[in-house]
Amino acid sequence: MLYRKISKKIEEHLLNESNRMLIVDGARQVGKSYIIRAVGSRLYRNFIEINMEEDKMRDRIFSEAKTVKDFYISLSIIAGNRLDKKENTLIFIDEIQSYDHLLTLAKFLMQDGRYTFIASGSQLGVTLKRTQSIPIGYVSIEHMYPMDFEEFLIANGVGDILIEELRSQFIKRESPKEGLHNLLMDYFRKYLIVGGLPDAVNTFVNSGNIMRVRDIQREIHSLYGLDAAKYEKENNRKLKIQRIYSMIPSVLSNKKKRIVVKDIEDKDWKRYIDYADEFEYLISSGISLEVRAVSKPSYPLIENTGKNLLKLYLNDVGILTSILYKNNITSILNDEECINLGSVYETVVAQELRAHGYELNYYDNKKIGEVDFIIDDNKTMSNVPIEVKSGKDYTIHSALNRFLSIGEYNIHQAFVLNNSRDVVLSNGVTYLPIYYIMFF
Repeated sequence: MLYRKISKKIEEHLLNESNRMLIVDGARQVGKSYIIRAVGSRLYRNFIEINMEEDKMRDRIFSEAKTVKDFYISLSIIAGNRLDKKENTLIFIDEIQSYDHLLTLAKFLMQDGRYTFIASGSQLGVTLKRTQSIPIGYVSIEHMYPMDFEEFLIANGVGDILIEELRSQFIKRESPKEGLHNLLMDYFRKYLIVGGLPDAVNTFVNSGNIMRVRDIQREIHSLYGLDAAKYEKENNRKLKIQRIYSMIPSVLSNKKKRIVVKDIEDKDWKRYIDYADEFEYLISSGISLEVRAVSKPSYPLIENTGKNLLKLYLNDVGILTSILYKNNITSILNDEECINLGSVYETVVAQELRAHGYELNYYDNKKIGEVDFIIDDNKTMSNVPIEVKSGKDYTIHSALNRFLSIGEYNIHQAFVLNNSRDVVLSNGVTYLPIYYIMFF
């Protein structure tokens, strides 16, 4: 079984007998159903799973279940003999967003208190925006992402002792030993290829077959496109979701990695607002990670983010390298200078920060330049700039230097993540090995 950090949160929620329904939200194929199934079947004697997406395509038993009574009648059709007491019966509503009315009904199911519930959702953010009655106070939403680098290491047999030793070195700002550094960089480069989608990781761990890993990534990438087409059809709208999504890898190869709106349809008169629904879908469905521009940072960053200068990253670095490099993995594994892995490294950092709860922002100022990421530091109530470097010239960062020279920004620390083993503090900048991002 693949270790997922979110399993602890799921278990704690269920054991605490909360009066809220936990909904695990995230993109398709990130492992939501798998981990709920694993935790739920271990904690409850009667684990009842109903997939609303499948129901919608087949029997539509729950399509008109808009009251508690109707819901339980529908449930009894498929699970009547397994329904028992609340303390030993967990009902898992998979893909709850397939029926909008079930999100409203969640309030009344929790008030009824007959059984314990948990749910999963894809495109939940999109669905909640069109739900007339959101059950505030009766649901808790936990976002789930592809496996981060630490989870990838654990899947590949790296033990807790080594990871905790690394964590200690990170906290103390110590350089890892050369042998350990080389081992971790080898795993990191493999992570660039495999990514964090559970099916891809499982296949890599069990067989080492990269061609099969690439097949899985292509299938999921295509599935995301099909989901977008289905969403457009169901809403009777001709959107450009697939066009924008397909643009992301090529946009990331540009010096300025933000989406240029006029390039979407090659129409100069188009503005950001014209594609607001497309961006909302890509972000809320979890298949893309948004990074908002900040021109004058202050704590908290949410008060200063711009809406129009938007960067989008794919939700999984494995999908990105599959698109960019196809089956050519040797160049990545050997860290050859003939390929620029800048956008790939940045995608990993975006994934890690988002999975660890950070909102993603970047610094953009015409006079000073751009800094890859900037995050809130709740301890010092200030901001932390982060630069990501994949080459040997990682100490060259003129925009970051100019950024740090502005005293009114009140910056206490800055980081440059790179391939080097050495942890060095110089002129207010701490240089760290790229894999230390897993401890941010």
